[in-house]
Amino acid sequence: MTGGITLIQFPTVHHSFPPPPISATNKRISAASSPPTEIRVCTNRTCRRQGSTEILQVLTGIAPPTISVTSCGCLGRCGSGPNLVVLPSETFVSHCATAARAADVMGSVCGVDSVRCKKSLEALAVRKKGEAEMERGEFVTAEMLLSQAIDLNPIGGLHYIYKSRSVARLAMNKTTAALEDAIEASTIAPKYPEAYVCKGDALMAVEKYEAAADSFSTALELDPSIRRSKSFKARIAKLQEKLATTNC
Repeated sequence: MTGGITLIQFPTVHHSFPPPPISATNKRISAASSPPTEIRVCTNRTCRRQGSTEILQVLTGIAPPTISVTSCGCLGRCGSGPNLVVLPSETFVSHCATAARAADVMGSVCGVDSVRCKKSLEALAVRKKGEAEMERGEFVTAEMLLSQAIDLNPIGGLHYIYKSRSVARLAMNKTTAALEDAIEASTIAPKYPEAYVCKGDALMAVEKYEAAADSFSTALELDPSIRRSKSFKARIAKLQEKLATTNC
């Protein structure tokens, strides 16, 4: 047992789940071993009823960019869920039913202590409050809350926080600070398309239209589906208008 979480290591298998009965050993996931790159959370019927969707959201919210968190089908351990598996080590975790346990799993994967895990959950909660304030148009309060979340130094999720603070600051006409936050988000998570959208917005605000075009292009390369977004189409239309005006 590690922090109340059972970590079970299975040997590599090449068949579909569920695996046949085999002996299992307890193992702590540590940064010293081959670093896992993915956590898959079962969101099939039984685990979903046990709260795996919420666990997926927590893990996604506190994961550093180097670790992907995805949903998956049945892991063959029904009745002991919510279940998840850490890859490539194929380390299975059962009974991951609370945010605290999910944070402990991420802490084990990242090799950090329980204090940092707790701070990460606090940061996630504060970030959510900040984003709720943004939706209400309370950007000053949102900026304050998002800054508090950054100061908590979570395991991961900082790129989400910086992106949200960039949006809040741009709404407050703090264009330089908004651009700095968007750049920080894209630096932390180079494959996070929304960071480049925010960066493009900030560059538009400071009238650097060619650079904004490059940033929007990067976002589109990372996530081609945003081409269909009405808000993204509006951004591009506005950008093209500005470019046409400046090139006259």
